[in-house]
Amino acid sequence: MTEPLRIAVTQLPHGQGLPLPAYQTEHAAGLDLLAAVPEDKPLAIAPGERALVPTGLAIALPAGYEAQVRPRSGLAVKHGVTVLNAPGTIDADYRGEIGVPLINHGRETFIIRRGERIAQMVVAPVVQIAFEPVAELPMSARGAGGFGSTGR
Repeated sequence: MTEPLRIAVTQLPHGQGLPLPAYQTEHAAGLDLLAAVPEDKPLAIAPGERALVPTGLAIALPAGYEAQVRPRSGLAVKHGVTVLNAPGTIDADYRGEIGVPLINHGRETFIIRRGERIAQMVVAPVVQIAFEPVAELPMSARGAGGFGSTGR
């Protein structure tokens, strides 16, 4: 196995005491992000509502990398709660707190307590591109087919 990429992380005051994000299994792609809401003030998200959930973390990704904030499948399937802008992107030059915008598509109010796993973060390399204007694109077998053109 290769040496893990080292990422600088700061726990903000309201994130103190929470564990750092961690992989839950040996081959997991995502690290679980935890809610840094006050112990005595859980966050309630009513059906159809959304909230920006603090994690109490700020990171410094190296140039050439991004972090994606993705939903946790269990929250989505069991409660209808998901990341609103999935996947959210954290750029290498962002140094602010990681916030997770959650939306409740379920039928009941969802309560988020301190330390609850609310999303997962996947760090990946990024390729930056430069557009090259052309009069027309080269042909492909698929052509312009999209939005279900290859099947249901």
